[in-house]
Amino acid sequence: MAFVKELLKNSLYNLRKDELKEFQWHLRNYCKIPVSQLEKADVFDTVDMVQSYRPEDAVKITLEILRKMNQNQLAEELKEGTAKSAAAVDSKAVDDDDSEFSNRLKKDLKQKYERILDGNSEKSLQNTYLNNIYTDLYIVKNQTGGVVNEHEVRQIELNQRTAAEDTSVKCNDIFKVQRDTGRQNRKVLTLGIAGVGKTVSVSKFILDWAEGKENQEIIFIFPLAFRQLNLIQEEYSLMELIHEYFSCTKQLSSLPKEEDKVMFIFDGLDECRFSLSFEKSKRLTDVHKKTTVDVIITNLMDRNLLPSALIWITSRPAAAHQIPRRHIDQVTEIRGFNDEQKKVYFTRNSKPDMSERIISHIKRSRSLHIMCHIPVFCWICLRVLQPLMTQENLESTPTTLTGMYLYFLLSQMEQMKAKKQSDSLPQSSEDVVLKLGELAFKQLQKGNLIFYKEDLVECGLDVSDGLVFSGLCTQMFQTEKSVSETKAYSFVHLSVQEFLAAIFVLFIYKNTKTNPFLNWMGKLKWIFMNSLHELHKSAIDSALLSENGHLDLLLRFLMGLSLESNQNKLKELLPSLKITAEDMRHTAEYIKTKIHHDVSSEKSINLFHCLHELNDDSLITEIQKYLNSEDLSAQDLSSVQWSALAFVLLMSEETQETFEMQKYRRSDEAVTRLLSVIRNTRRAL
Repeated sequence: MAFVKELLKNSLYNLRKDELKEFQWHLRNYCKIPVSQLEKADVFDTVDMVQSYRPEDAVKITLEILRKMNQNQLAEELKEGTAKSAAAVDSKAVDDDDSEFSNRLKKDLKQKYERILDGNSEKSLQNTYLNNIYTDLYIVKNQTGGVVNEHEVRQIELNQRTAAEDTSVKCNDIFKVQRDTGRQNRKVLTLGIAGVGKTVSVSKFILDWAEGKENQEIIFIFPLAFRQLNLIQEEYSLMELIHEYFSCTKQLSSLPKEEDKVMFIFDGLDECRFSLSFEKSKRLTDVHKKTTVDVIITNLMDRNLLPSALIWITSRPAAAHQIPRRHIDQVTEIRGFNDEQKKVYFTRNSKPDMSERIISHIKRSRSLHIMCHIPVFCWICLRVLQPLMTQENLESTPTTLTGMYLYFLLSQMEQMKAKKQSDSLPQSSEDVVLKLGELAFKQLQKGNLIFYKEDLVECGLDVSDGLVFSGLCTQMFQTEKSVSETKAYSFVHLSVQEFLAAIFVLFIYKNTKTNPFLNWMGKLKWIFMNSLHELHKSAIDSALLSENGHLDLLLRFLMGLSLESNQNKLKELLPSLKITAEDMRHTAEYIKTKIHHDVSSEKSINLFHCLHELNDDSLITEIQKYLNSEDLSAQDLSSVQWSALAFVLLMSEETQETFEMQKYRRSDEAVTRLLSVIRNTRRAL
């Protein structure tokens, strides 16, 4: 090696003329070199003679001769210089290897992440280039990261406007040095409700890195979804796990130890089905030692294992408590689309005149406009509204949440029918929808958004049946060479699961006249019911008893699906469901009595949404009269009127910028009822 020759030359240069002669004499005796070759040899000639041996032997011989001459300092300097130079060469070789493996990994990840499934799944793939459809999401720094006990749609409603103190951050900048603190985040937890864009944001981050656009100081990025890690039963070392999921790294023996060179992305903490015990986990420091997946993850987070690594975890808010806050440098939250980003999405995915009509229609319904913070809901709106907007008669265009999902279901059923005819599939679209509804309801009971083949089979669904994959049910990841070939499944969004669950509840009632909500509440038997109103009462009571609001949206859908106008559209699914005007009137009155009672502001807001789904806006009309009066501060409002006022203000576009509390009679009850309005306004007076 060239560096050995240079070191030998430097050592011999430090010898006097007589010392060089002595060195040559030892060399002649040591190596049997003829005298004639040494008579006129200078330093360079002597080095060349020593270099006739292998580099390591040349160094060994030189060291022995120097020590015989009592040139111990020169010998030690040569030894240290050789060790440093060898380490530098080895390091360069390792860097070259890392660069080669990094390029291979980038190539593989680019191929995997450059396309995205645009809403549909295996049997009707619509692979679209991510860069062509990606719209930036609104991401804010969030210091809470705690347990969230509200339904996720309520969280969207409560976050419909950015609070003044929110600090936005770009996805690609999360792991860069922060301007406000001058520090770099090494472990980041990103929160977001189902369907808000967490996985898409991760995909864009990886794609930008793989294409050489962003975060190029990182050498390796290893994305590992929890839904994949759930399937691992045997023990693996960290390196074996990497080799198993990223075949291009099979020959990679270790990982760089320098800061910020390796990143692990663990997507979907809420899907994790194994325990992460940070207090009881075994200490692990060796990347080659076999252990369980949970031990690997906890030790990466504890910085026992590969302490220099960057770690990014995504999760729905309710699952965030699984990672103790002390293990996180920064919590961020994906809020979905802000108002401007909604316009960008619809403009990029439809013709200009169509996008303007869609945006205008959505703005007329505050609940639809709020839901469009969720990218998946924007996609549903496009699927529903584009064909309807091309028709001259726009009276049937949905203005409620239930109406939007009902039209979405009907469009998917049309796809199923076409597929059944073309592919001669055994099940009808109605059978598939009802079985999906059963799956949705049972999995909601268990708190599951991700399920597997055995869950589908339990509900009579054939995973090979193309009807299952028509947009309603999406395969979470395609078959690929990994630790397991098992597939996981999910509805395209939690709200779709809840909508189908509501259909199943009505189906159970129609066919058995029993109440599935009693079973949900832990009772052993389903009770026979005489009227739809009794089912509604039980659903309302169950939703009000739910601490985390997990029945709120299902209840809203159940109310909307019970309307005769919507039932007419569902007659193929739920024929001869008896709905009377008396039932609907009793249900509306029962909701109003519940609003009168001392329920929380959030619960009363959801009950008003239910009234809206039932087309009963009498309380809203009543409160509008007060809003139009000149002196609201003089009005004595009842509890139900205060709740109605909160609902009206929360759904108002103007209220979100400035809320003038002094307009209203101030009391403890007023503050309590209007709390949700106050905390979602930029400026409260």
